[in-house]
Parts: sequence; C-alpha cells; structure tokens
Amino acid sequence: MRKKYMKMLCWILTPMIFLALGIYYIINSIPATIFIREGAELKSSYFVKLTEYKDIKVTNLIDDKYNRKAKATLLGLVPIKSVSVKAIPSEISLYPGGQPVGVKLNTKGVLIVALSDVETENGKTTSPGAVAGVQIGDNIIKINDIPIISSEQVAQIVNSCEGKDLTLIIDRKGTELSKKIRPIKSLDDNKYKIGLWIRDSTAGVGTLTFYDEKTKKFAALGHPITDGDTGTILSISSGQIVSSSIVSIRKGTRGNPGELKGIFIDEDITLGDIYKNTDCGIFGSSSKDLINSKFNRPMKIGLRNEIKTGPAKIITTIDGESPKTYDIEIEKLLQQDTPGPKSMIIKVTDSELLQKTGGIVQGMSGSPIIQNDKIVGAVTHVLINKPDVGYGIYIEWMLKDADILTK
Repeated sequence: MRKKYMKMLCWILTPMIFLALGIYYIINSIPATIFIREGAELKSSYFVKLTEYKDIKVTNLIDDKYNRKAKATLLGLVPIKSVSVKAIPSEISLYPGGQPVGVKLNTKGVLIVALSDVETENGKTTSPGAVAGVQIGDNIIKINDIPIISSEQVAQIVNSCEGKDLTLIIDRKGTELSKKIRPIKSLDDNKYKIGLWIRDSTAGVGTLTFYDEKTKKFAALGHPITDGDTGTILSISSGQIVSSSIVSIRKGTRGNPGELKGIFIDEDITLGDIYKNTDCGIFGSSSKDLINSKFNRPMKIGLRNEIKTGPAKIITTIDGESPKTYDIEIEKLLQQDTPGPKSMIIKVTDSELLQKTGGIVQGMSGSPIIQNDKIVGAVTHVLINKPDVGYGIYIEWMLKDADILTK
C-alpha cells in the first residue's frame, strides 16, 4: 500500500516539478530591459504577454516615447515582473570596426594583486595589509587623505611614515572602506612595507567594434579588461586607445587558446580616450574619425529579436592593420536578463581563418558580427577545448554602455 501511495505521489509531483521549472525558466528569460525599434509594437509570446503601461512616477519626460514600461504576465493572467521598454531610434547607424587597437588603462588608485609576508629582523611577519583586512582586488584610492595615482607614490608614502599608522581608503566593489595599517621594516632593503603587491596600469591589444560619427563614441573588446592575477574587473581612472598592427599569430588548438600578437604604432598619438570598462567592453570618445579605409560606410544595427541562427560574418584583422570579413555561423541565441558578454554561441566556418588561427583567438575580441548587413554583436570569448567555437555579445548591450542609447 505504501509503495502504491509513493508511486501515485510521484506521478502527481513530477509534472508539477517540471511545470515549476518551466515557469522559473520563462521568468528568468525575460530581460529587465527590452529593446525595440521606434514605432514598432511590443511582441508577446504564447506564454508571456507583455502589456505596456504609463509609469505615473515618471513625469515631464521630454523623450517619453523612448522610456516605456511593460507588465509581463504568464498567459495574460499571472503577473510576473515589470520590464523597461527602450525604443531605439531607427536612424542609428555605426561604422563597423575590425581594426586592431592598442589599449592603455590606468587604474583608479592602485589595485592590490597579492598579499605577502614581510621578512623582518624578528623573522617572517604576516602581511600588515592582510592583518588590517585588506583584500586582493581592493583599490587603494587614498593614504592619509592623499589621493593615490601610482605604485611609486604608495612606496614613497609607506617608506616615509617611519612605522607610524597609515589610514588607507580602499574601494571594494564600489564601496569605500577605511583601514588602519602599521608598516613594518623589511630586513631585505631596510624599508617600511605593508605587505601588498600593487599595480597601477595595464596595456594590450584588442579589436575596435564600432564608431558612432554623431556622438564620436566608440566601443571595443565586448568583454571587460580584468587583472590577470586577480580576475578583478579593473576600475579605471583613465585610458587611451592607440593605433596597432598585428605582427604574428599563435594558432589556437584544443586546450590551448591562440593569440594575435600586436605592436603599438605611434604610441604617443591618442586615437580616443576611454571612460568606461564594463562587463560589455571598453568605451570612450574620440576627436578623430575612427573609420577604417576598407569598411568606410555606416551600417544599421540588428537587435536581438532580429538576429537569426545561421550564417553571419565577422570583421577582424589577423595581419597588419587591414580588416577582412570571415564566415561564421550563429549557432545559438542565449537569453540574458542583464548585460553580459555571452549572448550568443558562434562557430568559425571560414576555411582561411581556421587554417591561419584555428578559429577564435585572443586579440580578436571586439570583432563586429555582421548579419544581413547589420551589426548584431561582437566576438568576446573562445571555448578552450573548441577553438573554432566561442561567444558573442548582443550589440544593444554595447550601445547601452557606450551611452548611445541614453534616451
């Protein structure tokens, strides 16, 4: 009798569990912001109905037609969530990138990349920074109310304190904290130390995604620049892009990602200033036209609801400074509730690109993805064990972080 009861319970619970999981997936697949063309109707699915409404908390909006709200309901009956509806002006066109750029970033303050014990005359002593509660990934932005701009400045302040307490203001994921640290004298060089390894800048080569002639804004990479030791997204105070040229290729193989190796050209001539480093790439503005000679006509953008699985192209540079188009396949479009660099799965199908690079390699990040003569996204990552397969980001996420979709 007990077995019969348990079997009946399983028959009842199993479909309920699957239904609950299905509803959970549907709810989580609805993005917080939906982008549509100006003048287009908001489309609903069979399960999720989207109904626009007036947000009475928002009044006197000059650009009210661009800022809308919608209620999402399950089968038109059960309320799920409220979403923002952003209408994108139909005239937005961008110049595609594809050319390599050198990237130079200065961190906000200095980044803590490691903690280290200090050898003193009394033996090895635990890092004073660690004792004070400082963590890897923190940014030191002030010491004794002095704004910090370089690693050399930190060393000078610490060594001149003569062992007296220092008050550090650190930035930890956007929150400022105060830490009191007492430096100790190192036996190695007879200088005071706080047991922290720090970094104040980084540089590398990536690919420009787009340039907007109207706003003079640009975007590149499609993913954040992170510190190689900590994995922390770099909080930046300033940055620049400069001309670059690809000089060699390390071909990607299964388990070993490849790399485009480039050099900076005319490093003292800045092409643009970087003001943002986010999950969706680096963004900035330029006083120069960042238009390459080969793809010198603006292209319309393709929103996620306009992208289809199937053939597409990327524009990238694997030799010198001149970009070319290569064939890829968009294999899967992924649901995203919040902005991020993994929006779609792409596969390189171009025989020339496969022969020369093995597929997607480091340095190719930011290469624009083109489908139906529209910029729909950018290359962001490669799968380590499948060098011909990787991820791309929806172009709308990059437009949002570039402050082009500000309405």
